[in-house]
Amino acid sequence: MTSAAPAGHRSHAVVDSPVGPLTVVALDGAVTGLYMDEQRHRPPQEVFGDPAGDPAGEPFGAAFRQLREYFDGQRTVFDLRLSLAGTAFQQRVWAALRAIPYGQTVTYGQLADRLGQPAASRAVGLANGKNPVSIVVPCHRVVGSDGSLTGYGGGIERKRYLLTHELRISGQTLA
Repeated sequence: MTSAAPAGHRSHAVVDSPVGPLTVVALDGAVTGLYMDEQRHRPPQEVFGDPAGDPAGEPFGAAFRQLREYFDGQRTVFDLRLSLAGTAFQQRVWAALRAIPYGQTVTYGQLADRLGQPAASRAVGLANGKNPVSIVVPCHRVVGSDGSLTGYGGGIERKRYLLTHELRISGQTLA
């Protein structure tokens, strides 16, 4: 992952999913964004670039396939080329998010502890909310200190859906 979005050709394509339409944004062959409709911190449409000439081409074909596999319960880890623009701290948080196992949750405080900054749970929450590739970088796996479903830019119902889906596939239930 890179810390700044390089100049180049940006394009996007939209795929339907059980949580609504997902807009995949790419820059020079790498995924730079995956946004839900009505998502908090969703950039304006003009930032997404041109519609993809070939939505089956890369990286859209791989992103669409992996998302379909995820929602079909056949994929627990994404393997996409990502290029994420963010601060060094955001990059660390997003890397830590990718280390949360499928079907498991951690609190903002636990994530801050994992980063070696136990007092930074609020900053972790802010970085989590700025995650540009929801689902692929699983920010939905972070919950409040009491286990409550808080702070999801795609909406609490989508967060509940994603967590319930992962728990069901992994043979668990949402408490």
